[in-house]
Amino acid sequence: MSILIDQQTRILVQGITGRDGSLHAKLMNVYSGKVVAGVTPGKGGQEVHGIPVYDTVRKAILDTGANTSVVFVPGKNAFNAVEEAIKAGVKLIIIITEGVPVHDVIRLMHEAEDYDCRLIGPNTPGMLVPDSVIAGIIPATIANKGKIGLVSRSGTLTYLISSDICKSGLGISTAIGIGGDLVVGTRIVEVVEMFESDDQTEGIVLIGEVGGYEEQRVSQLVEEGKIKKPIVAYVAGVNAPLEKRMGHAGAIVSGRGMSAKDKIESLKSVGVKVVSLPWEVPNALKECLGWI
Repeated sequence: MSILIDQQTRILVQGITGRDGSLHAKLMNVYSGKVVAGVTPGKGGQEVHGIPVYDTVRKAILDTGANTSVVFVPGKNAFNAVEEAIKAGVKLIIIITEGVPVHDVIRLMHEAEDYDCRLIGPNTPGMLVPDSVIAGIIPATIANKGKIGLVSRSGTLTYLISSDICKSGLGISTAIGIGGDLVVGTRIVEVVEMFESDDQTEGIVLIGEVGGYEEQRVSQLVEEGKIKKPIVAYVAGVNAPLEKRMGHAGAIVSGRGMSAKDKIESLKSVGVKVVSLPWEVPNALKECLGWI
């Protein structure tokens, strides 16, 4: 089993005629054949790598049954694209775009809630269910099927740690990057709760970083007994200076509790295994699962 995406996922790519949208639509389809439509206003009737292009999301859904959108529309136009998908009835929208204005994301989150739609991102690498489906830009070669759920705020660390986990003999049930921006549609704590409820996920890897309080919220759930599956965490940014943006808009230490050290202390205090280096994750997982 997986979370959020599976064999029933039917993907439409918004911005499919652009460079990135075209490239990743092709790669997603090579992996799983789940991309059924693309949307670029004014270019309806064309094809990209054999995928039909539509002028509107609503028409794409009517013709193809698409239920998931992967958005490659530039930041300044992303609000209109995502809003269109929400109102057309798409239930899962994965916003790859970086640079979406924060106030646009907040407005979209409220609209998504009204339409019972889930947003992932923005500034996310998307999701991967090994041997099943990619919805985003995560490389197909990084993971094998298994029973470890991975949630991350960092795209690059998603790739690195997923690959290391699989090279060690373990595998991934679902890998999901929630996005590195200051405001994102789905939070780490929500994904951890999904993994807790997934009967095919036996262990959880949490990749955090400085800024925000998501890791502490996970600690609270563990302390309350709501998360019982073993968690291995890596928190990037131990040496990050105060008040300095560290690549991601969300990775800013601007208050008490936001530093990597604060997060690590919080997680350790409730028994979560926290490693110091990314490549220590596989052995830590095996220890928690009783393999070694």
